[in-house]
Amino acid sequence: MTETVRSTDGTPIAYEVHGTGPTLVLVDGAMCFRDGGPMRGIAAAIGDDLRVVLYDRRGRGASGDAAPFAVEREIEDLAALAEAVGGPIALFGISSGGALALRAAAALDAVTRVAVYEPPFMPEPAVAGAAAYTAELTEALGSGDRGAAVGAFLRRVGMPPEAVAGVRHSPGWAGMEALAPTLAYDDAAMGDSRVPGLHGLRAEVLALAGGGSPAFLQYGARSVAEATGGRFELLPNETHDVSPTAAAAALVPFVAA
Repeated sequence: MTETVRSTDGTPIAYEVHGTGPTLVLVDGAMCFRDGGPMRGIAAAIGDDLRVVLYDRRGRGASGDAAPFAVEREIEDLAALAEAVGGPIALFGISSGGALALRAAAALDAVTRVAVYEPPFMPEPAVAGAAAYTAELTEALGSGDRGAAVGAFLRRVGMPPEAVAGVRHSPGWAGMEALAPTLAYDDAAMGDSRVPGLHGLRAEVLALAGGGSPAFLQYGARSVAEATGGRFELLPNETHDVSPTAAAAALVPFVAA
């Protein structure tokens, strides 16, 4: 059953709760929400081993939005969720959702554990490419060209231009354009794409990556573990599209410990 909590700025945040036990809040990455991404499958794989909270980040699904945006608003959303469901809570974020989860864990005492899967933090030689994407995305959204913003994102994650052109004619394109403004939210959570300092982080950290992923996708998780004194774990044969069973097998013992 979907419930709603009001964030600090009054924005309604939609969520649902499943299972019992220690509480785990699932934080989607770019272009994803409760019913358009991996988290519902992961929640199903966890089953009743944990109390799992699925929510729509602001601007997505059944949640509202408000201007102006700042990363702090999404952290306040998670604080409101923690109060609504009762803390302490653990967070699990995939890709850029991992960057948001880490920032929230550093800011909120209610977060005692945080797990991330392949947060796309970059080594120094790749930072310029991240900055170029930010500039392209900002220009597209500033001019109201949502299609250009989606195209910039798809190319950024490695889709060839001819494939992007094909996706433009797919049934899912309209839904992607609807979510386009939230690409800026994920980009803001990523900062300059370097691993952030995370001052004040006291939560235990588990950084996950797929054994079948390229080294540049593993880099972020390894660097987060190193920077935070957390634990790094490589999931055999997994890719950036981590399977629900593999994610659940890593998350349950970490959150329940």
